[in-house]
Amino acid sequence: MTAPTATFGQRLRTAMAEHGPLCAGLDPHQSLVESWGLTYDLHGLRAFTGACVEAFGGHVGIVKPQSAFFEVFGSAGIAVLEEAIRDLRAAGTLVLLDAKRGDIGSTMSAYAAAYLGSSASAPADALTVSPYLGFESLRPALDAAADNGRGVFVLALTSNPEGPSVQHARHDGVSVAESMVVGAAAENAAALATGDLGSTGLVVGATIGTAAHDLGLDLAGVNGPLLAPGVGAQGGTPEGLRRVFGDALPNVLPASSREVLAAGPGVPDLRAAVARTNEDLARLLH
Repeated sequence: MTAPTATFGQRLRTAMAEHGPLCAGLDPHQSLVESWGLTYDLHGLRAFTGACVEAFGGHVGIVKPQSAFFEVFGSAGIAVLEEAIRDLRAAGTLVLLDAKRGDIGSTMSAYAAAYLGSSASAPADALTVSPYLGFESLRPALDAAADNGRGVFVLALTSNPEGPSVQHARHDGVSVAESMVVGAAAENAAALATGDLGSTGLVVGATIGTAAHDLGLDLAGVNGPLLAPGVGAQGGTPEGLRRVFGDALPNVLPASSREVLAAGPGVPDLRAAVARTNEDLARLLH
């Protein structure tokens, strides 16, 4: 498979300019599937996913399927996920697979090959990764992404209550979160020199309040996309994004799943929810 001629960061910047900053979640959670009047089985999974692909493909800059909600159905569920990835990309929509993979050595290399490699069966445009075995444990994924025009989003500051016990912890005066910021910025240095958005992003929760400021993190200096989960039903607001990200706002991808998906099952209703959310975000970001 030939790598794209443009980097992931370049393609993402173009997609955001054309469709808005929203990252639409594709989360076939049981409660959502059943709220659409569907059965929570493989048939319901296919119907739910198909409606989302039809609604989002070509209408959203980037879509984030949550791998776990497909994996729960075994190999048949993964086949539905792979088909969705292919169909979204064929429609010109970027796909960020939320799988949060992380390991060391040959295992991380295998994850990198599976999701970001040149021979991956249904490669996404980017992948979420977990760095808590050390930022450099991600090297196989970082290198595979760079070699194949793809991206990674590194967990940095998550909104779960347990996150600060790890992410705010300091070693030699440097917080774990800051080490992720520094690592991502280093990966994006070449893109910064050319004026492009880097392809190594961070995951920073939309509801973390002043944590980034309190830890002294230079999120704008990362020069990479900042995925902000939690907008909408999880409590994140457009106004809250400004408090969290400050001058890094132009690089923020606010992610909304339940807020948008609750508008289903009708495709026009899903598209209308996307449009409303993007309009709200556009007013904030511009």
